[in-house]
Amino acid sequence: MNLDKEILEPFILNAIAEDIGDGDHTSLSTIPAQQLGKAKLLIKDSGILAGVAVALKIFKTIDSTLSIDVLINDGQTVNYGDIAFYVSGSVHSILKAERLVLNTMQRMSGIASKTNRIVKILEGTGTQVLDTRKTTPGLRYLEKMSVKIGGGVNHRFGLYDMILIKDNHVDYAGGITNAIRSAQNYLTNNQITIPVEIEVRSLFELSQVIEIGGVDRILLDNFDFVTLREAIEQINGVYITEASGGITEENVLDYAHCGVDYVSMGALTHSVRSLDMSLKAVNP
Repeated sequence: MNLDKEILEPFILNAIAEDIGDGDHTSLSTIPAQQLGKAKLLIKDSGILAGVAVALKIFKTIDSTLSIDVLINDGQTVNYGDIAFYVSGSVHSILKAERLVLNTMQRMSGIASKTNRIVKILEGTGTQVLDTRKTTPGLRYLEKMSVKIGGGVNHRFGLYDMILIKDNHVDYAGGITNAIRSAQNYLTNNQITIPVEIEVRSLFELSQVIEIGGVDRILLDNFDFVTLREAIEQINGVYITEASGGITEENVLDYAHCGVDYVSMGALTHSVRSLDMSLKAVNP
């Protein structure tokens, strides 16, 4: 997996500084500095593994001499008792990396596992699941990576790579027409080429969007199923469609059956349960 070093390296360095401070005094006081050892990443849950590539980067950042033997890669299914990898070398280095590796992999694997469950539910419908910007500050890159590992699709990464005109933008701009025209003028005047999506809250707002055009995707927010189906019929394939608002693992298939291209779910990242795992010493 190709990692964005410009994002990942500062995250790792900051996390190491936060955890280690002026030294791992527990290890320094109990274990000889030159002691070598081996540990295994033990899976204690079932799901989709994510964060292995990041873990390798963490280990190597802390100590480039550590040796890692990967048995299970990102995106693979894991079950209780599986061993994802072994790490060998300086015991002090392994223990410095332990909590950062676990915290990162547990959360990433939880997100990938939840995403994968949604992806499997949607199989055969033609609808794909999107993440959102409802991410943990500073962890967006890792959380969105996890969604992709789980088989989902990344929405915009931030406020800079798509114009997404939401309800507040529409209200502050003075309506759908003003908002779309202003966005188009802004892109033209600044020579920016990024997609434009607009959120609609009713069939009336949808009719305004269809009349004026000038967007790439329409976000149908908090529509009931009857209204959503009608909206999809009116759009008639001219625009990419996305549904959002109150979509859960339990009802996502109902939204897909309405014919939307995408469903966006903040729950993929904002309320996920981490996958349980441990880094355990391997005795000689």
